[in-house]
Amino acid sequence: MDVVSDAISTVRIGRPSSNRVGVSGRWSTRLAPYDGAGFHVVLRGGCRLVPDGGGDPLLLGPGDAVLLPHGAGHVLADAAADGAAVARAVAFEDWTAAGSPRPPATGAEEVQLLCGKYRLDRSRVHPLLAELPQVVHLPNRIGGDPELRFAIDLLGRELGEQRPGACIAVPSLLDLLLVYMIRSWLASGTTGAWSAVLGDEVAAAALRALHSDPAAPWTNDRLAAEVGVSRPTLARRFTSLVGRPPMGYLTWWRLTLAATLLRETEAPLAGIARQVGYGTPYALSHAFHREFGTTPGRYRAAAAATA
Repeated sequence: MDVVSDAISTVRIGRPSSNRVGVSGRWSTRLAPYDGAGFHVVLRGGCRLVPDGGGDPLLLGPGDAVLLPHGAGHVLADAAADGAAVARAVAFEDWTAAGSPRPPATGAEEVQLLCGKYRLDRSRVHPLLAELPQVVHLPNRIGGDPELRFAIDLLGRELGEQRPGACIAVPSLLDLLLVYMIRSWLASGTTGAWSAVLGDEVAAAALRALHSDPAAPWTNDRLAAEVGVSRPTLARRFTSLVGRPPMGYLTWWRLTLAATLLRETEAPLAGIARQVGYGTPYALSHAFHREFGTTPGRYRAAAAATA
């Protein structure tokens, strides 16, 4: 597994949801803060996105995508909406229940959107995802992000035509869309720390090794030999970029994987301990309590109660 795949898979829970909407004329709808991530893609026309908290409004055109990785509340409205229209925005659930979106009025330009959500467990967010901004705007550019464009086109068709197999195709395409949106952000020239981490040969190689086999008996010497650098070079480069030393990161990652297995499987604690590199259930329990402030058993019970 690579870092981006692992960062997503350990926090994602349940199935993503989405819908395709069409509306015209003057409209505005508010989406409340969400314990997950949201996204919008403009398939046709244009609209305005206004983040909660006084963030700068975004004008979105055809093909533009927006990821809200921390579930920030916001308003979607027609492109000409002013402050008063934003203030009058109807809750998204009420808006759809009342029959909106609606067919375009005669002569009016229809706006078509893909709107969706991903459920995330924020207790275990990887720092790569944590540093994403509140709003990630991915504008449509000629020749840019062809994979993202293909995923958007395929998802729009699946939601619009309801063809056989859509119940499997749509969730898979939504997962693919999330990966492509994060990839696009990483490749956009952002100054985020994890763009630098993944672009550094030493740090990236060390992370690939740790993520490929977290249960291996890693030491600083063994990891340095795997990467092909000296131990001091590994420690200096990794720590300065990632923010913690290699073995500190490994401990955190092992416990994050343990939490995922506790939530998503019924495997016994002894099996989970072996899978994430701990010799005994007691050793895992002690480390888990130190990291999460609770025992593995209580963590599993709480996760089951909220599933």
